[in-house]
Amino acid sequence: MAVAGCPDYFLHHPNYQQGNVDRAANQADLIGPSFQQSTSRNSPSHQEDDVDLEALVNDMNSSLESLCSSCSVTDESTSLLHNDQPHRPIYLTQAQPASPHQRLQRSQPMHILAVRLQEEEQQYRTSSLPAIPNPFPELCSPASSPTLSSASLPQCQPTGKYIIQIFSEDGMGKLVEIPADMTARDLCQLLVYKNHCVDDNSWALVEHHPALGLERCLEDHELVVQVQASMTSESKFFFRKNYAKYEFFKNPLNFFPEQMVAWCQETNGTIPPSQLLQNFLNSSSCHEIQGFLYVKEMGRKSWKKLYVFLRRSGLYFSTKGTSKEPRHLQLLADMEDSNVYTVITGRKLHNAPTDYEFCIKPNKVRNEVKELRMLCAEDEQSRMCWMTAFRLFKYGILLYQNFKIPQQRKKLLSHFSAPMRSVSENSLVAMDFSGRIGRVIDNPVEAQSAAMEEGHAWRKRSRRMNILGSPSPLHPLSLSGVIHRTQLWFHGHISREESHKMIHQQGRVDGMFLLRDSQSNPKAFVLTLCHHQKIKHFQILPCEEDGQMFLSLDDGATKFTDLIQLVEFYMLNRGVLPCKLKHPCTTVAL
Repeated sequence: MAVAGCPDYFLHHPNYQQGNVDRAANQADLIGPSFQQSTSRNSPSHQEDDVDLEALVNDMNSSLESLCSSCSVTDESTSLLHNDQPHRPIYLTQAQPASPHQRLQRSQPMHILAVRLQEEEQQYRTSSLPAIPNPFPELCSPASSPTLSSASLPQCQPTGKYIIQIFSEDGMGKLVEIPADMTARDLCQLLVYKNHCVDDNSWALVEHHPALGLERCLEDHELVVQVQASMTSESKFFFRKNYAKYEFFKNPLNFFPEQMVAWCQETNGTIPPSQLLQNFLNSSSCHEIQGFLYVKEMGRKSWKKLYVFLRRSGLYFSTKGTSKEPRHLQLLADMEDSNVYTVITGRKLHNAPTDYEFCIKPNKVRNEVKELRMLCAEDEQSRMCWMTAFRLFKYGILLYQNFKIPQQRKKLLSHFSAPMRSVSENSLVAMDFSGRIGRVIDNPVEAQSAAMEEGHAWRKRSRRMNILGSPSPLHPLSLSGVIHRTQLWFHGHISREESHKMIHQQGRVDGMFLLRDSQSNPKAFVLTLCHHQKIKHFQILPCEEDGQMFLSLDDGATKFTDLIQLVEFYMLNRGVLPCKLKHPCTTVAL
């Protein structure tokens, strides 16, 4: 017959024999209080079930002591590990001394008190576990690590709300409360909505380090909170335009010259742009960028001109000319835990050989200039090629997904953005009231011409009223002379250097432009335009015809009544310019 509360294993124990009752009585202090409750249920007729409790308790204590030798059995809980799995701790409670008539007469179940595992013991249990073999060692950060370490395990994402300070180009800052999982794209969309900006998917969040003189544009999928955690107290976030963010997907040949792409040189032919991008996005392809770069020696002010190779595994240089043999290649920088930055302090600070500096900064580096890998290219196109290829090799297809998301969203919203026309609007027709009796204009070409004449009529009326000396609120200046100051592309009295800096910060792509006041002629204006990575300036001069003042960019061949007309014309026609006006260089005040 099995004893209540004990497994059947103890029924077949060799010490489970008759005649050991007296010795078991000496172990009454190890038996729980539940023993007394079950004593009355045991009759003298069941003497064949008596057991040597001394041997049983000794076996139990020896097993407990072997597992938890450092813990007290009677006062503290003990964590048991069986097959690497935690078991609940066990208490052995001490009973009060029994009276002579309450001495043990037969075997009783041992009282085991189970308690919940405390949270403070988690660290002890984790450290006592053996190393787990890693079935996928290539997925760990150290490629040669055969076991899973704490660093290779997935880290917990931050939760809660965070306060981020965003700055505009005028130096004014704004505090924004964001969740921990907000990406750079979502934050830009939030700022566009709050500041009533034009959402053309060209806004970006810029990471700025004034102490190091570096800055970079955050990728759309990056978490803002994680990037801020690696920044210093002096670092800032700027909210500005960046037209070159995904321009290489539209015009890849402008960013990747054939002489710098190794695959282009091997094929000895012109490569279609689509094939060029597919090779960059394909993670299994052995694409690489090669060319000469000036490399600054670590901890020194000297620069060396080396032949450099950019691959998916990192940035290498050749110790023997332009050789690609593995024994001649040495690693310059790793791509996994690094980002590429633009140097904004100029060539004088680092004594650079050219103005086209960029830098590879490890994420762990904060203000240590000695840990930066400073590089310098021959021209702006080469620098853009190196920096763009670095982003493509690091993020791959993720960049293309970031580029496609706004376009897919725009197509989805285009089905719902068309305004619903009412019945009265559908019944509207073009009318001509130039004669005594109004008439309906049936010809669509004539209707469009009448609308354009009506649109320009206010300029003629305002000019005539100002000439006659009418009390206009804008007197003595005409409306056409000041209306351009409300446009986003007009920046007033800024210098030539400031216009260069502004275009450079916002992408330096073909068609970027801004207008400003001329510093040499107070009555003239200057159009600053970017074409083929070069910035050019065109002066807009006033000209007079039949007593009226016009503005012209080509010595009077094409005349305009104001700057708005001029910009609209050259956005549709190239004229004397090297390219059409495409991307206005704008700033926003937060």
